[in-house]
Amino acid sequence: MEALSQLINNTHFATYHLNNSPVPIYALTQCHGDLSQTDCLLCYAASRTKIPRCLPSVSARIYLDGCFLRYDKYDFFQEAVSLSLDTFKCSQENFSGSGDENGKLKFDSSVGYAVANVTSKAVENGGFAVTGIDGVYALAQCWESVGKNGCLECLEKAVKEVKGCLPSKEGIGMNAGCYLRYSTDKFFNHEGELGDAHGLSGVAIAIALAAAALLMLSLLAAYAGYRKLLKEKEERINLKKVSISFNKSGLNFKYETLEKVTDYFNPSRKIGQGGAGSVFVGTLPDGQTVAVKRLIFNTRQWVDEFFNEVNLISGIQHKNLVKFLGCSIEGPESLLVYEYVPNKSLDQFIFGKNKTRTLNWKERFNVIVGTAEGLAYLHGGCQERIIHRDIKSSNILLDENLAPKIADFGLVRCFGADKTHLSTGIAGTIGYMAPEYLIRGQLTEKADVYSFGVLVLEIVMGRRCNGLIDYSRSLLQTVWRLYRSNRLDEAVDPCLRDDFPVQEASKVLQIGLLCTQASGALRPSMAEVVGMLNSSDCVIPLPNQPPFMNATLLEPESSRRSYSANSYVSNAATKVEVYSYTSSESSSMNSSYRPSRSE
Repeated sequence: MEALSQLINNTHFATYHLNNSPVPIYALTQCHGDLSQTDCLLCYAASRTKIPRCLPSVSARIYLDGCFLRYDKYDFFQEAVSLSLDTFKCSQENFSGSGDENGKLKFDSSVGYAVANVTSKAVENGGFAVTGIDGVYALAQCWESVGKNGCLECLEKAVKEVKGCLPSKEGIGMNAGCYLRYSTDKFFNHEGELGDAHGLSGVAIAIALAAAALLMLSLLAAYAGYRKLLKEKEERINLKKVSISFNKSGLNFKYETLEKVTDYFNPSRKIGQGGAGSVFVGTLPDGQTVAVKRLIFNTRQWVDEFFNEVNLISGIQHKNLVKFLGCSIEGPESLLVYEYVPNKSLDQFIFGKNKTRTLNWKERFNVIVGTAEGLAYLHGGCQERIIHRDIKSSNILLDENLAPKIADFGLVRCFGADKTHLSTGIAGTIGYMAPEYLIRGQLTEKADVYSFGVLVLEIVMGRRCNGLIDYSRSLLQTVWRLYRSNRLDEAVDPCLRDDFPVQEASKVLQIGLLCTQASGALRPSMAEVVGMLNSSDCVIPLPNQPPFMNATLLEPESSRRSYSANSYVSNAATKVEVYSYTSSESSSMNSSYRPSRSE
């Protein structure tokens, strides 16, 4: 698999032979001709992570809607058809006009013509073709190793197989040397020669117009391609430098090692979903249990986010931050490795009917203090001023002693000592984001202070922040009302059953209100918050009213750019995602997959 990863990096087809003893291994992978190289690599990465589940079988293959991967103990590269392996799949839904005899005959005729047409084109055009005829779309792809004769033999058999699916809206033939599919939906990303096969004059006009447009745009395309090549070359150079740096630092893990310790990313090993990927638990060969965050390489934005997380957190160490152990950046996808924190996240202890158990007051207070100390370290205790940007209960993990550890550094930003704020795109979680950041995109460490204040109120009250969902029951509004009437003790989680120090609980709630004041300048620093929490005789300043996240907040001055409450919700995504793809899988290894092309 590793050898195929390297061979398919710049092509759509690769084979590899390992002369193992006593069992040799042959492997082949092929991407469909309508996939870009990026989507080809993405599809291969998905198939590579699935096919090891067939082990210890010495033979396996997987069809995804975009690529094919197979390994076996014999040389199957020229094998076009197989009596034991060839198969096909039909959709459950029939063509809507199949109840009418004329409609059924027309549909059957269109499918027959489409699959025959795409087959003949594929045989003549190097093994790949697409077509569209009377609302029926078809794609044919032969593996390069079978040659022209093998392609013809394989596709002719596949045509007979998929015709047996009629009147189903879709049929897929999956043979040893090819893939054939028809559908009433356009499922491929290729214009090809589409249209009504009976309207040849229209096709000729379309071709002429396309040729003229191609001529006009050729210079622009050439320039864009040149710029893209330069950019990709620069990224490869940077990636190589980073790879060398990690190898020297001892932070580099082999991809194959992390695959094995997570049982090839088995769903049973999944312990969480971060902002940038899934997290799996595994045990290294030396016996250390680790958490592996899995991210699929796709876009430049993803690369920036990945190295942003690695470069910043690899140099910081604090008892209240999840420890970064290393990463893998040379496999089909990049992986981050952290210490394993056994008690999972804080939200599972303080919210919901199915919470793990109820934390007592001392445990909650220790979580608040530890989180504050971790944030104070990020803001001023390490070499760089670092803003986390996504402090919330699900990003606070608890170790075996219920000590807090801040996790998920995918959105962190480095904040220069000479800057008053950063202007950046909005990222984070609704309800935890400071108003000045939401409205004007101005980011300072006081945005983390605000998020921490919301978290404090959640921990003490045992209630989840509901953001903009219900103003009348806003967490901030509830605490502020009780503070004004000198009844803060009533805000404490009823699960504690009055088993808490009233004065200390009121002080912590008041600190939470200080941290969530509408003006960032009035909020204390995290270092000041730590001092207030750890001092029994410290005088806590009086807080001003926090924002209640309603529409009036979003129109503070006529000179400011305004947002309605609805646009505010839609523009500030609940969580920034760094990659997107869609896939549909059947229960067998013959499944469908097609990456998103919206990027």
